[in-house]
Formats: sequence, structure tokens, C-alpha cells
Amino acid sequence: MATNTETTTTPSTILEFSIAGETLQFGNNEKNILAYWKQINAFETSNKLSKDRPKYTFYDGPPFATGLPHYGHILAGTIKDTVTRWAYQTGYHVERRFGWDCHGLPVEYEIDKTLEIKGPEDVAKMGIATYNNHCRKIVMRYAQEWEDVVDRMGRWIDFRRDYKTMYPWFMESVWFVFKQLYEKGFVYRGFKVMPYSMGCCTPLSNFEAGQNYKDIDDPAVWVSFPLTDDPTVKLVAWTTTPWTLPSNLALCVNPNSVYVKILDKTKNEVFILMEKRLAELYKKPDSYQILESFKGSHLKEMHYTPLFPYFSNVKTAFRILCDDYVTEDSGTGVVHQAPYFGEDDYRVCLAHGVINKDAASVICPIDAQCRFTAEVTDFQGQNVKDADKPIIKYLKEAKRLVHQAVVKHSYPFCWRSDTPLIYRAVPSWFVRVEGMIDRLLANNSKTYWVPDFVKEKRFANWLRDARDWAISRNRYWGNPMPLWISDDGHEVVCVGSIEELKQLSGVSVDDLHREFVDQITIPSRLGKGLLRRIPEVFDCWFESGSMPYAQVHYPFDGRRTFPDTFPADFIAEGIDQTRGWFYTLLVISTALFDQPPFKNLIVNGIVLASDGEKMSKRKKNYPDPMEIFDEFGADALRLYLITSPVVRGESLKFKKEGVRDILKDVFLPWYNALRLLIQSCDQLKVNKKVNFIYDEKRLYSSMSSNSNVMDTWIVSYTQTLLDFVRKEMEAYRLYTVVPRLVKYIDMLTNWYVKLNKKRFKSETTLEDCLVSLNVLCYVLLTMAKLMAPFTPFLAEYMYQILRKLMPQSSSSLSHEQELSVHFQMIPKSHHSLVNKNIERAVAAVQTVIGLGRVVRERKVVPMKYPLPEFVVIHKDSSVLKDVESLEDFVREGLNVRKVTLSQDRELYGVEMRAEPNYPTLGKKAGSKVKSVTEKIRGMSNIDVEKLLLKGEGESPLTVIDDVPIEFEDIHIVYRVAKQMQYEATAEQGFVVLLDYTADASLKDEGLIREITSRIQKLRKEAKVTPTDDILVYYSVEPQTSEIARVALEQREEIEVIIQKPFLPLAERDQNPVVIEKKFPIKDGEIEFVITRKL
Repeated sequence: MATNTETTTTPSTILEFSIAGETLQFGNNEKNILAYWKQINAFETSNKLSKDRPKYTFYDGPPFATGLPHYGHILAGTIKDTVTRWAYQTGYHVERRFGWDCHGLPVEYEIDKTLEIKGPEDVAKMGIATYNNHCRKIVMRYAQEWEDVVDRMGRWIDFRRDYKTMYPWFMESVWFVFKQLYEKGFVYRGFKVMPYSMGCCTPLSNFEAGQNYKDIDDPAVWVSFPLTDDPTVKLVAWTTTPWTLPSNLALCVNPNSVYVKILDKTKNEVFILMEKRLAELYKKPDSYQILESFKGSHLKEMHYTPLFPYFSNVKTAFRILCDDYVTEDSGTGVVHQAPYFGEDDYRVCLAHGVINKDAASVICPIDAQCRFTAEVTDFQGQNVKDADKPIIKYLKEAKRLVHQAVVKHSYPFCWRSDTPLIYRAVPSWFVRVEGMIDRLLANNSKTYWVPDFVKEKRFANWLRDARDWAISRNRYWGNPMPLWISDDGHEVVCVGSIEELKQLSGVSVDDLHREFVDQITIPSRLGKGLLRRIPEVFDCWFESGSMPYAQVHYPFDGRRTFPDTFPADFIAEGIDQTRGWFYTLLVISTALFDQPPFKNLIVNGIVLASDGEKMSKRKKNYPDPMEIFDEFGADALRLYLITSPVVRGESLKFKKEGVRDILKDVFLPWYNALRLLIQSCDQLKVNKKVNFIYDEKRLYSSMSSNSNVMDTWIVSYTQTLLDFVRKEMEAYRLYTVVPRLVKYIDMLTNWYVKLNKKRFKSETTLEDCLVSLNVLCYVLLTMAKLMAPFTPFLAEYMYQILRKLMPQSSSSLSHEQELSVHFQMIPKSHHSLVNKNIERAVAAVQTVIGLGRVVRERKVVPMKYPLPEFVVIHKDSSVLKDVESLEDFVREGLNVRKVTLSQDRELYGVEMRAEPNYPTLGKKAGSKVKSVTEKIRGMSNIDVEKLLLKGEGESPLTVIDDVPIEFEDIHIVYRVAKQMQYEATAEQGFVVLLDYTADASLKDEGLIREITSRIQKLRKEAKVTPTDDILVYYSVEPQTSEIARVALEQREEIEVIIQKPFLPLAERDQNPVVIEKKFPIKDGEIEFVITRKL
């Protein structure tokens, strides 16, 4: 529950919850729960109740509030909320503070668009103070919307005690972290070729550059470079960045590859390129003639004529260099070198002395906005990407263009401005990462990830190739880097706190943004005048990576308590953060403490639109989350997300129907089980004058003497579930836990509840009714507590209803503890209540009943109509004994008169045949699939028996036409050869036969069920409760029909089932009509009229 205000109420205003009817409006009900939580100050109260418990530490990755929350945020928020609620309900105090990322490109880009700022000159005219004020105003633009969504999704987190990266105390801790790294020697100023955003006018880190690749069309050009010694011989180089050609200073070849000198017969020119790349340029071999071949090393140190005159005065340039980074699978094998626009270009040219590290000699003729400067006279002022066409035209006119084309390739774009990135040499401040790769890998190995493959593969591979991290940005709205430097650059002072800055400069500040600190100077200790702050600000990823320390203002506050909160017990974010937050957290914690920053991590995949495309506000290809909340409820969305592949790090195609199905298949049956309990208690009170009170102690003490198998089973199954969920949640495997919880709800509603309705309704004995209600109440109460972390709203609603059946506590503390299901502890299992034999037996019975229902559906025989016999065949006598112990449930579950158990399949003439499973066999058999199919279908019963005897451990089962056949390639079909009244099916070692013929008495039973079923549906439609005093009248036409005969002859039996008078319509009194309706049934039409007694 997002909290920002405290609400106080008097007990008299506390909301009451009751059963709503046949269905529940989940969205509206959740709003009532939210109101209730506010009334009892639920989140604050929970923290008060847990304050003396051991701490469980959670770090919240900070989002930007400049954009609205989407399904990715809701997914991550659901995972975080589920795990932290579970930690609370298993005995921990869990501090949950919301965090906001406030600085950096997301904010600045919005301001640049709004104010039409094109580059640094525009900011200089405006002034940094004015610019930053604009940024400050929009930082929390959507904060309220965020709080609304977080609150509505049921997430409990503290907004009042949040952290924002723009808070001065947070910024001060970041300064402290940086100073620690600086003093440890991790920080240096370098000159490197880095990804650069032309839209945001700043360099980006390598992991930022990898966040937004797109497939685009780019120009590809093949350009000639005449050798100085023999201008008639020309090397051919290839590039997809023509704009870098004016800065060309060298060519590079692979020294070990074979190159050829050829005569281009069409152009009548002599070219040199790699032999393996000839086909790229020449589609027809007869269009050229090879004159000579040699290794690339033969070309080393040859000179060539520059393409452009701009830098022809560079004496060390325009040479052919050798390096094995030149590959044989692209281009021409001759790579043009623009050393200040490519990482390999820079490395190779530096190694061969074409350039040096002297910043004064940098050849990078573009400005901050990536426009050519005056040095490139022909293209001055043009954006580099826009200059591609004019440059190609220039090359064509200069007769240096050999060929041109368009290529589609994957290209990086700025993750914020969505403009193409370029690589350019820029001075930057770096954290040394390459030297700590072994420590990063070692600390990563100490962490636990779900799913594990993301840690071991994706993240570990990223760490192995980690580069030094560029942490400075040439921007304005950010945390200023606390380095003061002398004019000659030789004296550097790193400041680690506001107090230290005051001591060094004599100036006291309470805000650390640029407009407050840029003008502050520090007197030199070496007689170098005044030291001035460098203009750069921190990369915002450095701030988010520092949040474990900065969120608690470490070390200025909480120095003693910090060790209790570091490393975090748990964090969770999307898979994209493997190159973002997860990485920066690990780098900083390793550099500071040589420790991992967290112990456990859940990585979620990406939520896509239903068509598999990225969710887009512009395309409107996904439903508004708030609409989903209103229509289906947040719980349904939460459960839909965390039962999907997305919690295993995979992608999810979001479908609204999937959320709806959670309501239909999980929540409504669960709700109806609760509704049945309350209705049964009400009916007991009216009919027997007995007020049911739940007695947990009695349940535990009475189970040993409880003879009801289904009670023993559901209680035992509950203990098994509690053990499983606790074990899996300790391993953070939500993807195994939630499906098991959903399965449990199915077991409860479709098995236990359905098979015990007569007991709940007191149709057996009073004592049996009370025992069954106590068991059902125990199960529903356990489920409410167990599901509370996953579906907080519905669990709370269930709990509030069930509270009314519990004895009232006497102490005020206990009363406060009982106010919410979220204050309760997850129940521990009682091993004395576990009965594995009964669990196994019920599982067997569920299998055979499921198979019987399949046969009924196949023969179109409704469950209302009883059938004479159901035969269960299994080779294992112990399995048959399990089924025999629960034979009554099989009879009732399938509505059959007789259940026969046998180990002898041949006695019933059951034969097997094999059928091909085309999805797997087709791929394996290929063109042989037809003949293999014929031979599979031609297998005799004995052949199939032999295959099955081999078991799944033997591979392959057989070989047909050289195609190995496995279990997955076939499926077995069972048919009854001798007994024609039987229909057969099989699964898990069971073969079942159902006699689908029925005699007259069985048909009458079916018609009785048709009548009572229609009456029950009418009662539901009219919202008539079991305790309402009603009369049911009927009339049938024609009176000679079978349905008329059964209604008359079996009237007493019908009254026993509906527990109300069943009378001919001719006897109707003057009581008001509740509902009336006609139904066609078999050979007649029956009319029902239900009246209510006055």
C-alpha cells in the first residue's frame, strides 16, 4: 500500500465485509479493501507490529517519474511486493521505501524538446540555474500517477520516507562513494572512443549503448585508395559510415589473409582487396582477372593518396597498417581507419604511431551536436548523418567511388532521444572496471539469481567483457562530480562531503547542484591559484548504483546500522538491468567493500503487446492498466503476470483474456467455496439453531479420529502444500509456487467441496456437519494467509469474512494483530496431519475419475445420467487397493452404480494400437513419414506391448526405416474388441472402461437430476438463499411424457434433494412469485414457478 498520509478513524467507521452474492465485483471490492487499509493504517500498523523482528532488507530500483508506469513496472512491483510480503509474514521486519531517479537524460531530453534547446550554446544563453529549475519542475511530473498505480495494484511501500537522487543528502553520499573510489585509485581521466548521443550531446556508457538497437538501412560505399608509389594500383575499402571518410588517416589489412591484385575488366582499373571478399564486389568471376596474390603483411607501411585534403599535413598518416581484427566475413578486407570515430581504429592507429595520446592533436572535426566544423570545409555545419549523401557525391566526382549500395543492419540508437549513436573520441572520467573483472565474477558467484541462467550466462558474460566505465556526462541536471582542478590540471582535490567543501572553500551550501557549486573555488595548496570544479556531472547510473549507501545517507547517518542493511536480502528488476542497475550495483560494491550488493535476485522478462511487438503508447497496442484494474481487479493482473513465463526471465505476450481467465478459473471457484461455507453456517443456524464457531485446536486434536477420508486428504494435502510453498519461496521460485497454489484451489473447489456438499448442508449428521465446516474453514483460512502475498485484496476479503466465524480475542494487541490477514504469519505445517497414503490414493482416484469424465464427454452422456458400470484396470495391485479404499468417491464422482477393479486387461478384450504423433515424428522422419506412419499403424497389440515393456529409460523404443522412434513420436489408442457396451481410454498406467448403456431406473435417475438441476439454477438466478422459505410448483406438457411421469412418481425424492416442497402448479397458493420459467427436457416441457411464503 503506497502511503503518504496517515488516516485515523474510530472503530465505529471500520468497513464491514459480507458475501456479495453469486459473483463478486472484484474491481470494486478491491477499492473497498483499499479504503479499509487506510482506515486501519494497515502499512504503518504492520511496521509497528514487526519493529522488534529480525530485519529483511530490500532495495527498490529507482524509476524515473518523467514517464507513466507501464506493465513492466507493474510486473516488477508485483514480484517485489509478493516477496517482501512473504518475508513479513514469515517473521521479518521489512523496510520498504520507494526510490526515484531524478537526474540525467530522461529529464533533460524532455526540457530540450519543450524549450527547443539544440546544444550547449542554448543552455549557456539561458544559464544553468534557469535550465535546472525547468528540470526540477518536471522531475516529479507523474509522481501522483505513480502513487495511484502502485497503491491500486496493492503494493505496500513507503512514499513518505522515499529517497530521491536529487535530495542533497543523497547527493552527498554519492560524493562520498566517489571519493572512496578516487582514493582507492579506481578513477582516472581518459580519452576514449565512446558511444555518443547526438540528440543529447553527451557520451554514453557501453551498457547504455546496448539498450536500443534497431534494424535500419544505411549507405554502403566501396572507395579506392591509390598507392603513392604506383597510383594506378588502388586498395578498395568498404564502409557503412561515409561521414567518417573525411577523417580517414590510415587503412588496415589482416597480415595473415591472402590479398589479390586484380584487373577490373569493366572499369579497366587495378584494385587490391582480400581474395575471400571478391564475390562481395564481383558477382561474375569473369568480370575480373587476378594479376597477383600475396599475404596482407606484404602491404604493410605502403602509403596511399588521401581521400580529402583536410588533414593531409599529418605526417604520420595515410599508411597501410596490419591487425588481425580485420575479418574475412565482411567488407573487402581493407578497413578504413578514422581513429577518433572507432574503438579498433583508435587502438590500431595508436599502436602504429599514426596518432598519440596528446589531446591537442585530436582529429575529430565535429561539434557537440555532431555537425562538421570549419576544418571540413566542404561539409561544414552539416550533421554527420545528413552529410552521407553529399560525401558520396563528392567521392563520385573525384572518381574515388568504386561501388555503392544500401545495407540493412542492426544499429544502436540513444535509449532516451531515439537518435542514432555515433562513436567518437571524447575526454571522460572513468572507473577502472577491467582490472576488477575477477573480483566482479567472484562476487557475482556469491549471489543467487532466479532464473539462474541469467546470472551464469548473460550477466557473467557481460562481466567478462566489461570495459572501464565512463561515469562523467557533459550535462547540467545531475550530481556534479566533486573534483576541483588547477588550471594546468596537475593539482586535483576530490571532495567527499558538504562539510569538507566548506572547510576547503569557506563556502557553505545546502544544495549540491551545478548552479550552487560551479562558482565555488578552492585555494591551491601548491601555489597554483584557485582550483575550479570540472564541468561534468555524474552518469545517473552511478547514482542508482550508489543507492544502497545514499538512500540511508551513509556514512553521515546510520554508520552503525548500515551493516545490518547491506548487502540487500533481495532485489528484483527486469532482464534489461543486467547491463544497467545490477551491473552498477556490483561494480560499486566490489570497488568499495569487495562484496556483492545483494544476496537474492529475481529477474523478470519483458511484457510485450499481444502481437509480440513492443508495447507502444503511440500504437496504443495494449490496454490501460487502470482499466484492467477496474474491470478484473489488480489481483487478477498480479496472478496472471506471476504465473506466466515472464517470472522465468522470458517474454510474455500480454493478453487481456488471460487476466479474465484468472477470475473465471481461480477466483470465482475460490470465492464460491467461501460462499458455500457462509451459506452452510447460516442454514445451520436457521435449521438447527446452532451457531458455528471455528475451532482450530479441535481440528488438530480431532483429525486422528476423523474417519472421513476427504477431510484427512485435504488437511494432509494442505500440510504438503505449506511445506512446498515455504521451500520454494525460500528459493525465490515464484514460477513453481503460484501454479501449485492455483492447483490447490482447483483441488479444494472441484474435489473436496463438490464431494462434501451434503455434509456442509447438514444432510448427514449434525456432528459430521460441524466437523466438515471446521475443516473447510481451516482450509480457507490457511489459503487466505498463504495467498496474501500473491493476491493481497482477495485474501484480505476472505480473511475478513472468515474472522466472523472465529472466537474474539480478549487482548488489545491480539485484536490489532487480527485486523488484517497481512499481519498474520504464514502457517507452519503439522507433520502429524500428513497422510501420504491417502494423498496417493486420492491422486489415483482423481486420475480415474478424470478418465471416466473424458469417456462420458466422448459418448455425450451428461453427468446427470447414472451409468451401470465403471471398470478400472491397472497392473499394480497396490494402486488398485488405493482406488478400492475410495471406491464410493469414484461412484459418486462419475455417477455410476458399480465400480469394478481388475489387473487383467485381456479379460475385457482391451487392445492397443499405436498412432503417429506428427508434431515430433514429422520433423524426425521427413520424407519417410508416410511409410513410417503405415508401419506404426500396422503394429499388432503384441508389438505395442513389447514397446511399452521397454520403459522410458530405454532409447530408442524401436527403429523404423532408419528412423529412431521414441515415446514422444507415438501415442497409444485403446479399444474394446469383445465387450461392445464399453468405451475405453487410458493414462498413467490406468485403463478405464465405461459401460455407457442405461436401464429404465438409471434413466429415471437422470431425469430426476435434470429436474433438480434446473430448480437449483432458477434459485441462483433469483438470488434465493437456502434459508429462504419458498415453494416450488411445476407443470409438464404433455402429461404423457417421461418427464411428467418422473416428476409425479419421484416427487418425494425430488423434495429430499431440493429440501423444499415440490408441488403441482394446480395447487399453487397466493404467495408472491419469485421467478417462473419453462424448460424443454427430453420428450416434454416443464414449467417451474417459485413463490416465497409471506
